[in-house]
This record gives sequence, structure tokens and C-alpha cells, in this order.
Amino acid sequence: MALTYMTKEGYNKLLGEINQLESEARPAITRQIAEARDKGDLSENAEYDVAKEAQGMLEAKIAQLKTLFSHARVIDESKITTDTVQILNKVTIRNTKNNQQMVYTLVSEQEADLKSGKIAASTPIAQGLMGKKVGDIAEIKVPSGIMSFEIVNIAL
Repeated sequence: MALTYMTKEGYNKLLGEINQLESEARPAITRQIAEARDKGDLSENAEYDVAKEAQGMLEAKIAQLKTLFSHARVIDESKITTDTVQILNKVTIRNTKNNQQMVYTLVSEQEADLKSGKIAASTPIAQGLMGKKVGDIAEIKVPSGIMSFEIVNIAL
């Protein structure tokens, strides 16, 4: 697995999720399995089967998050500039066809959340904006064709 770059906030959120799953969710499922086991015959015990399946899914999720965590690197935000568009920048862009302005913050895939204006740096739009300066026009190939955006502002 390749290195994953993320903000300090995203790194701490990932660590918190792992801790929550290990300290709260895992013991809760263990209790469910114990309660189901106490009810008798395991061959016809649907509660036991459901709890064991939930345990397997939880352990898989914990393993996945731990792998991600082991490959995560925190981006040094003090080295981020606003000369050109780069990860962690808040970029204001204007669609040249309809003059609609949008503001996006470029983040890692794990931190992407379109509702809060955070797009993954690996998306076609973010890739098309990378390295551009204020006033530049970015011609970006998207599934529906080519879109043209003017870089209006770059902030931290």
C-alpha cells in the first residue's frame, strides 16, 4: 500500500476511530456473542451467527483502518504555500461557462467530504487545479466533457 498523506485533523480522527472500535465496539460484540452462546444450541442459534458475522466485519474494518494508519503521513502544514494550488489549499474557482463560483479544499481521499467542500486531491478536478496560479484557466477533462475553471483565489 502506498503512503497516504493527510492533515493532522484527519490523522487524529482515524486514530480516534480505531480506538473507539477497539475499546467500545469490540467488547460490545464480545458480550453479544457470550449472551448468544449462553442461550444453548449454537447450530440453530441465529443470534450467535449474527454476532459472529458482526465480529468478523468489525475485525476486518479494524485491520483495514490500522493498515491505513500505518501508511499515513501527516502533511507539514507550515510548508504549504498559496503561490500555486496544492493539497490543503482552499481554492476558489469560477466556472467560465456559467460564472458560478465554488470553493474547495483539497485533501486526501480519506478526508474528502463534498458536503463540507473538501475534495480528494486525486479527483480529476483537483488534479486539473494542481500547480495553477491565481488567474490561470484550468481546462479539466471530466466524464461529461471538458470544463474550464478560472482560479480566483488560493488560501490556507
